[in-house]
Amino acid sequence: MSIYLDNAATSFPKPENVYQAVIDAMREVGASPGRGGHRRSLEAGRIMFMARETVAGLFSIPDSSRIIFTHNATGALNLALHGILTAGDHVVTTSMEHNSLLRPLHALQNTGVEVTIVEAGSDGLVSPDDVKSAIRSNTRMIAVGHVSNVCGAIQPIRQLSAACHDAGALFLLDAAQSAGYVEIDVMSSEIDLLAAPGHKGLLGPPGTGLLYVAPHVELKPIVEGGTGTSSTSLEQPLMMPDGYEAGTHNLPGIAGLKAGIEFILERGIDTIMQHERSLITEATKMLSTINGIKFYGPVDPAKRGAVLSFNVDGIDASMLAAELDHDFDIAVRAGLHCAPLAHRTIGSMPGGTLRMSPGWSSTLEEIAIFSDAVVQCVSKIKGSM
Repeated sequence: MSIYLDNAATSFPKPENVYQAVIDAMREVGASPGRGGHRRSLEAGRIMFMARETVAGLFSIPDSSRIIFTHNATGALNLALHGILTAGDHVVTTSMEHNSLLRPLHALQNTGVEVTIVEAGSDGLVSPDDVKSAIRSNTRMIAVGHVSNVCGAIQPIRQLSAACHDAGALFLLDAAQSAGYVEIDVMSSEIDLLAAPGHKGLLGPPGTGLLYVAPHVELKPIVEGGTGTSSTSLEQPLMMPDGYEAGTHNLPGIAGLKAGIEFILERGIDTIMQHERSLITEATKMLSTINGIKFYGPVDPAKRGAVLSFNVDGIDASMLAAELDHDFDIAVRAGLHCAPLAHRTIGSMPGGTLRMSPGWSSTLEEIAIFSDAVVQCVSKIKGSM
């Protein structure tokens, strides 16, 4: 029995309607949107429009033309950061961020952008007061990950966005681990920029992502090329969303993303979250019998997403993950999860943690098998020492 518990990296399996949408877009449509006046190109354009509308419905976005499709959340974050920040600007972020946010910020420091990294608590949660204290007169943006990919800590984004706007700055939310799992309303949460991947909680195919840009935000394109519009000008058009989606779209992927979000809307985000959270609670209970186990992240389940990160004293997390894969065909992830500062914060450097992350189709039976397998693997590894 193969068990997949690495949904925080990429959700699997996808709902059947996602696979079918990808196939239909390739086999039945084939053409690119905005690259012709024939019926196939028009149908491709219709799919793109409906996909934007579906995304808008999920995040309560009033105008779907403010949604830019990207290849992943990394692309969306790079567009948001490089498309806005200039020399002299100051950015506040946190020690819990993924490298997809920290690395472009580090690169921007070489161009004169100033960055302050606010240290989170050992449970991965960031204090809004600490963020407020880091704000300066030239703070242009506060950039925060909604849910930690390392330990699942859910940041208090409404308090953070309020502090951000009190300072006249922009609020960028990295929703890589929350989109599709946690309710997000860009209006009530006052989110100026929302970056999300399609292949995780939104249940879409890899190679998809999006960036929402509020109407008052001025964004510079960071990739120039064909848009199917304003073709007589050598200048990149600034109209939304065309000017920010240069080149051929991943139509099959976007069709699949639309289908994934439709599945979420039909089932209900809260239903999905409660299901996955209950599996995390059950796994925690079962694994607690292991001597020397240490769990990371908030103790309160309401403050943690569908991620369980842990270590067992004396056992390398990567070795444990390899044994689970080899002996039981159970997929989890071990290591630093592309977030080294987060591991320094929670105290799991240098080896990182073993992370399990159930999905919409995971079951209690799978969690029981996983937990028993961890017990067996721990016993095997300790017996060989």
